[in-house]
Amino acid sequence: MKKLIFFMMSLAAVTLFVSCEQQQSKNWCRIHGTVIGPEYEGKRIFLVPLNGPATAETVDSMEVKDGKFEFMPDSPQIYKILMDYHYRYATQTLLVIAEPGDISVVIDTVSHASGTKQNDSLEAWKTVTETFRFKSGQMSKRALDARSSGNIALSDSINAELQAMRLAYKQFSRRMSANMEKGLLHDFLDEHFPLTYKRTMPDGTVVEMDADTNEPVKK
Repeated sequence: MKKLIFFMMSLAAVTLFVSCEQQQSKNWCRIHGTVIGPEYEGKRIFLVPLNGPATAETVDSMEVKDGKFEFMPDSPQIYKILMDYHYRYATQTLLVIAEPGDISVVIDTVSHASGTKQNDSLEAWKTVTETFRFKSGQMSKRALDARSSGNIALSDSINAELQAMRLAYKQFSRRMSANMEKGLLHDFLDEHFPLTYKRTMPDGTVVEMDADTNEPVKK
C-alpha cells in the first residue's frame, strides 16, 4: 500500500513538473513595455506579424493600462507593435523579434526595444537607419532645390554624395548581417540588402543585376 501511495505521489509530481515545463514553453517570450502619453490610456495596442496574413488568429492586442502593456507570443518571428490606427499619428511603429527572453519596449514618437541579443542588434541597426533616412532626406531636398534654381552642377554633386551615402548604408547593413549568427534578423537584413536581384527584360529573359549599380552582373 505504501508503495502504491509513493507511486501516486511521484506520478503527481511528474505531472506537475511537465505542466510547469509546458507553461514555461508557452510563455517563452515576454514583450512588455510602456506607451508614452496619457492620451493612449485605455486604447488598444497591437502585435502584428511582419510577414504573412494579419488575421484574428495571428494578431494579438490588448488595452494599454496604467501606460503599460504585455504580449506573450508563442512562435519565433518578427512582429510590428503599433497603436490602434485612430491613435497612431504621434507614435512610431516598432519592429520587435520574438525570441526567448524578456523584451522591454517603449512606444513613443521614437520607439525602442531591448533585452535580447537580436533585439539589441535590431535597435542598433534602427538607430543607423533613422540617421541615414534623416540625412538622405535633407540631401534630396537640397539637390531638388539646387536643380529648381538652375544650379545643375550643385544638384549633381549632392546626388553623387547621396549615392555614396546609400551605398555605405547598404554595406553597413550587409556587414552587420554577415557578423551575426543565423536567425530572424540575419534573414531580414539579407532579404532587404541583397547583393544581386533578378530583372525580367523586355524580351522575357531574366538577368541577374548588381543591387548597387543596377547593371547586369558580369559572368
